[in-house]
Amino acid sequence: MRAAPTILHLDMDAFFAAAEQASKPSLRGKPVVVGGLGPRGVVATASYEARRFGVHSAMPMAQARRLAPNAAYLVPRFAFYRAISGQVMELLGRLSPLVEPLSLDEAFVDLEAGGVAEDSASARAAGEQLRRDILAVTGLTGSVGLAGSKMLAKIASEEAKPDGLVLIEPGTERELLGPRSVRIIPGIGPATGEHLRRAGIVTVTDVVEAGEDELVRLLGRAHGASLYRMALGHDDRPVVAERDAKSVSVEDTFDVDLHDRLRIRLEVERLAERCVARLRGSGHSGRTIVLKVRRYDFSTLTRSETLRGPTDDPMVVREAAARLLELVDTTGGVRLLGVGVSGLADYTQEDLFAQAEAEAEAREAELGDEGEGRGGGPAAGSSAGGEERVAGAGAGAGAGAGAGAGAEGDAGAGAVPAAPPTATETAERRWAAGHDVRHAVYGAGWVQGSGVGRVTVRFEEPTSAPGRVRTFPVDDPDLEPSEPLPLVPGGATGAAA
Repeated sequence: MRAAPTILHLDMDAFFAAAEQASKPSLRGKPVVVGGLGPRGVVATASYEARRFGVHSAMPMAQARRLAPNAAYLVPRFAFYRAISGQVMELLGRLSPLVEPLSLDEAFVDLEAGGVAEDSASARAAGEQLRRDILAVTGLTGSVGLAGSKMLAKIASEEAKPDGLVLIEPGTERELLGPRSVRIIPGIGPATGEHLRRAGIVTVTDVVEAGEDELVRLLGRAHGASLYRMALGHDDRPVVAERDAKSVSVEDTFDVDLHDRLRIRLEVERLAERCVARLRGSGHSGRTIVLKVRRYDFSTLTRSETLRGPTDDPMVVREAAARLLELVDTTGGVRLLGVGVSGLADYTQEDLFAQAEAEAEAREAELGDEGEGRGGGPAAGSSAGGEERVAGAGAGAGAGAGAGAGAEGDAGAGAVPAAPPTATETAERRWAAGHDVRHAVYGAGWVQGSGVGRVTVRFEEPTSAPGRVRTFPVDDPDLEPSEPLPLVPGGATGAAA
């Protein structure tokens, strides 16, 4: 615990939704919800206008639509958000070499290490200047908390929302925390909070009065002792500039449960390709492949396989994920699939690049030997797997274009895969709600929605007045996807959406 409030916590205000409002003049001051728009989509961020209707992050999108039917519902543009986040993180880096990003829109900064603050007055000045700089560079607002510890700085930034600054003077921690719910302390989730409530511990003052011994009895040695220290305001965790990634993963939730084993296999292969792309983008390789399957009844199964060494070879990851899928019973349907790589390293063991090809050749030879030994017929129980392997080799690239959109076949080896999307359906999927477009005649705009072979576009720019809406055929040759425009004139947010 520091004697001066020189730890800063920045939390951008409703970041995804605010970025969308800033880039779309017609949405400013109106409820905006960003997230997955399918029947099983989840809210990523809601603007403050949408929150007044009870919409919040992690809420099912269907529930959000019931609460705020007139809100604008948009698909996330993560490349756009990352570009803005990069601008914000650059500003934080000017304050101190010790910046600990927690997400795209949140970070801790050690102002003392940067030499920009040594007492309350200088810390407040640095925080206020940061807020002005963020607004000038991005057009967005952020809330700042300042305190002598990370825990209190984060609590302060929450108190400051939206678009404010709160500084907690060292020595006032007990007075501030005492009447608050125990849930304000990091690590106290709903289950632990309920466990404490049943023991008569509701506020932070209750935690202190219960004493360390009682908390250890209730929660165990490590958790109980940590909770007691936090309740007293003691938090000596340093700001760590580098947070090493422990794993890389991707997952998809499907609008319709998948039943067809071939379709499930193709989706796993597609996810493996995406996971490797993200793995390579982070400059890592990994040795443990993880498959995640959430079934129709919400039960979640995970299977993993550890390789001889780290790899970033898409074929190796794809084949390992496919082997793991064979260990999972998907009878009844699958809601979600995920593929991840853990045990990360910053190098790749060269001989693993040839591993997948060698394994595939070995399997082919084994199947061939079995066929010859049985008069040329397929080995018992292997025909379905062979068909899936051949189909997967040629169809994996397009398998995920309409995840969950088509009707599924019956489960089993002989199931017929879902019908491929029509040309119109394929064209419509180019036009995600909220994404940027450019028309040869009307200029820059964004997609309001698409369906029934048509796409509706509002033509406006971040610095323009609210624009007009026009509708086009989804295959209009004059309409193309576009990069986002900068929020602030002269800005550099033009990343691919």
